[in-house]
Amino acid sequence: MSLAASSETDESPIDIGNRRIPSRYFLAPLAGYTHLAFRRVIRELGGLGLATTDLVLASQLVAKSRKSQQLVATCESDQPLSVQIFSGITAELVKAAKWLEDRGYQGIDINMGCPMAKINSSGGGARLMCDVDGACTAVSQVVEAVSVPVTVKMRLGWDRDHLTAPALAREFEQCGLKAITIHGRTRQQGFHGSVDLDGIRKTVEAVQSIPIVGNGDVRTPEDAIAMRQQTGCAAVAIGRGAILDPWIFRKLADQARGLEPFEPSRNDQIEFLKRHFTLMCEQHEDYSCILFRKFVGWYGQRLGIPEDLEDRLRRFESIEEFNEIVEQVAERHGERVATVPTALLKVPNGPVERW
Repeated sequence: MSLAASSETDESPIDIGNRRIPSRYFLAPLAGYTHLAFRRVIRELGGLGLATTDLVLASQLVAKSRKSQQLVATCESDQPLSVQIFSGITAELVKAAKWLEDRGYQGIDINMGCPMAKINSSGGGARLMCDVDGACTAVSQVVEAVSVPVTVKMRLGWDRDHLTAPALAREFEQCGLKAITIHGRTRQQGFHGSVDLDGIRKTVEAVQSIPIVGNGDVRTPEDAIAMRQQTGCAAVAIGRGAILDPWIFRKLADQARGLEPFEPSRNDQIEFLKRHFTLMCEQHEDYSCILFRKFVGWYGQRLGIPEDLEDRLRRFESIEEFNEIVEQVAERHGERVATVPTALLKVPNGPVERW
């Protein structure tokens, strides 16, 4: 796609309620990934608009559990930020929203899109979409309880026979919701199959004025621009694509200014790897050695990490070992043979003996 294509989309700041977001490309919440360190290191690269936390169980947030406090940890440079909460109980969502507003958080996002069984079984996540009246009641009560903007992230519906997103979006707007993020799959699809851009477009057409944010299968700047052009969505939330290419927001910002998209050098890639781990250690200390491992399968191909060193980074046990491996990555950068990130490789189903 040519650089001129981005000029066909509105690249001005976007308003979500009383919040002005500087870019129309957002970091989507990803369970287990979009913690403070990742948000900070992505922001430092440039181009990111709104970021949203990993989803937080509303009752645990109010109870101040250790995990919930880590998930909502933030800092002055981590702005603009929204906190995503989930629960199948409306009263818990209301309490969590008030708790967040009282502590200075400026945006609250209600999760209605998570496909995970353990979340849906308790009535949270995508299960909320199955009850239009109940979902509207939950949204209305949260909106009435706080003065900060409330948004929702949801899927197209529970399955292909129940595509409730357009109807819900229409009702949610009347309830006072300030924006909606639509992942273009059903709950039944999980993360399989293709994103339905037509389904996102129908949701855009269902509302009068609030922004609809498209989400799903955006791995390149071209994907983000195509989603906006084909659906009419006001912004795009990028999740896995930001882990596959942390510079995607910087590239989109460059394209919007008519510049050649930034391509990180070898040193840029090594410094990013070290910086992310350093920021993680500031919050989690030695436990970072475990938390960081999950990123490596996504990072390996993009950061030029040779396969054997990627394998070691998925198993390292100390900060000293991390530094030693990264030194070797710097020396052997670009020796990697595989062209597909390890995290995207499909493995056979069933016992390993039958692979």
